[in-house]
Amino acid sequence: MGTNENVNIEIEPNPTPSRARPKRRAWLWGALVVLVAAAGVIAFLMQPGEAQQRQGRRGGPDANRPTPVVAAPATTSDIGVYLSGLGSVTPLNTVTVKSRVDGQLMRVLFREGQVVKAGELLAEIDPRPYEAQLGQAQGTLARDAALLKNAQIDLERYRTLFEQDSVAKQQLDTQASLVRQYEGTVKVDQAAIETAKLQLSYCRITAPIGGRLGLRQVDPGNIVHASDASGLVIITQLQPVTVIFSLPEDSVPTVMKKLQAGDALPVDAYDRADKNKLASGTLVTVDNQIDPATGTVKLKAQFGNEDYGLFPNQFVNVKMLIDTRRGATVIPSAAIVRGTQGTFVYLVKEDNTVTVRPVRLGPAQGDAISIASGLAPGDKVVVDGADRLREGAAVAVSSGRETAVARKGGQRKDGEQAPAGG
Repeated sequence: MGTNENVNIEIEPNPTPSRARPKRRAWLWGALVVLVAAAGVIAFLMQPGEAQQRQGRRGGPDANRPTPVVAAPATTSDIGVYLSGLGSVTPLNTVTVKSRVDGQLMRVLFREGQVVKAGELLAEIDPRPYEAQLGQAQGTLARDAALLKNAQIDLERYRTLFEQDSVAKQQLDTQASLVRQYEGTVKVDQAAIETAKLQLSYCRITAPIGGRLGLRQVDPGNIVHASDASGLVIITQLQPVTVIFSLPEDSVPTVMKKLQAGDALPVDAYDRADKNKLASGTLVTVDNQIDPATGTVKLKAQFGNEDYGLFPNQFVNVKMLIDTRRGATVIPSAAIVRGTQGTFVYLVKEDNTVTVRPVRLGPAQGDAISIASGLAPGDKVVVDGADRLREGAAVAVSSGRETAVARKGGQRKDGEQAPAGG
């Protein structure tokens, strides 16, 4: 006990700041990882609801909400069967008005674009040279007529003397021949007068036909000739007017059968866009041969053209009524859907769901089309909003066109893009 033991106590120094900082960082990174993982789980769980909300905001389909559509019932109506072709307006008559005599154009009495009647005065040529020719011919006739009169008096005198046996027969015959010579000369003079009068009348240029005048080709004061190619003005007859159009050769038997039966085939002319009807007329005739290069035949229709809706050389679409289907089942053309499975419509059932109904189409007229098979009168079909429908889809039906159907370029069942307007 008396001994003193040396005890060595080692005191560990306090941890330095450099060693404590890494532990704090590890704890912070761990907490951050936990927070990120929790956020991911929450986002994953909330994704279906948010997607539905976004889809609803975009107007996407909702299984619990009927699709708004416009529907119309199939009706029974008479519908025409038309043959369509392309044609051009051709006037019945076109005349280039020319001068028939040479001379100076003194007056032009028409306006460009004026509608004139046959025989109406259009222009005048200086008549003085032809008046002088007429006077000369009349003077020649007067001289030769006097000579004829004197010869006839001498002939009567010679006949009296011959009866008294005072002159020879040869002298009487010579006088008679002289009278006949003067008679011929007088006839020539009369013809010259008629020619001069005719030439003088040609100084007044009149319209040979009625129609619409074109642009003036010659101004007053110019010298015109009968040999001028351009003439003074062109007259085109517009009332009535014709349209020459072409149809496929397969249509010829049907058309000829109607013509031979004496039926008047109505023909309508439409504008280049085939939307606005310009005039209505009737078929006049069919050409006598088929064009082998195009396989078409030309037909001519005549139109009254009271409002000048048709103009020469105008391009038109022609529709000729060839037959009428009585009591056909008719629906709006907008209800027709064309896809890989064929032509069909969406039929609205009594429980306000739709089903795909294949149909066979018949002739179309305007915005309506006949159904050869697949529908019956009274069946209600979707005419607007079909691009958003599928088999068995629930719909909210409206019969008014004023109902706005939201479209977002949906795809059809067959993968084809829906056309505008359903």
